[in-house]
Amino acid sequence: MTRTEPDAGRALRPPSAYHLAASVRPLTFSPYDPCARIAAGTFWWATRTPDGPATLALRTAGGDLVAEGYGPGAGWVVERADSVAGLRDDLTGFADLAATHPVVARLSAAHQGLRLPATGLLFSRVLRAVLEQKVTGKEAYRGYAATVRHFAEPAPGPVRLLLPPDPAAVAAAGYWVFHPFGIEQRRAETLRRAARMADRLQRCADPAEATRVLRAIPGVGPWTAAEVVRVAYGDPDAVSVGDFHVPNTVAWALAGEPRGDDARMLTLLAPFRGHRGRVCRLLEAAGVQAPKFGPRAPIRSFAHF
Repeated sequence: MTRTEPDAGRALRPPSAYHLAASVRPLTFSPYDPCARIAAGTFWWATRTPDGPATLALRTAGGDLVAEGYGPGAGWVVERADSVAGLRDDLTGFADLAATHPVVARLSAAHQGLRLPATGLLFSRVLRAVLEQKVTGKEAYRGYAATVRHFAEPAPGPVRLLLPPDPAAVAAAGYWVFHPFGIEQRRAETLRRAARMADRLQRCADPAEATRVLRAIPGVGPWTAAEVVRVAYGDPDAVSVGDFHVPNTVAWALAGEPRGDDARMLTLLAPFRGHRGRVCRLLEAAGVQAPKFGPRAPIRSFAHF
């Protein structure tokens, strides 16, 4: 029988402007993510912890953020619920940096309730990042969801969620297992290699060490490493170099230039060192996009933003 009462819980006190959905959005792949969802104001997140499977529920109640955990790893996720919710996010110095650019200052004020989550768990994020390599968002999600459902293991708690695949099961699967999910051999082999390194990755003390270990895995580059450490550690400076869209977005937002490469992106983000990833997250949260070139579409200045 499904357990409806939590195995652990606590109340947290977030900042007055805190926005739960915006802060935890990076932990969901889509509204249909089999491992996480936001429903009726509650964020549900299924994961594997060092203590075993768990589901964390986060919801606001009055001025509190209520955290409830289910399953063998309930105590682990509840103890770290403030980190998962982004409440340990350190914004020291960002206000001064944001004030140096009108667009960043405006976004910082408009999204002051947004915090960067830090899950403390790496492999589930590696799974998603590897499957997002060099494909469209729809293709990435299709492969991710199919992979999770192939290794289907129900998560504890009252909501129907699945746990992320066990790294040992992924490592033991032949690369051809992933072909029906639209995952070619290159990404499948990268994922299997990362799965074999899951324990080593989980022992990394900080984003720098995790980045070094990740980059030593064939098939993992700077983009994948940044995608992992930004969420696993809440690294506010992680920039996804090699992204198809982000350089254009940054160039458009910060300089009014409709196109930019990685070098231009890093130049424009340099004044925000220490919080470069945070700036990119603010642009994403605001829905900023560089203009699409069309046969008769004039390029407009970013001054209107």
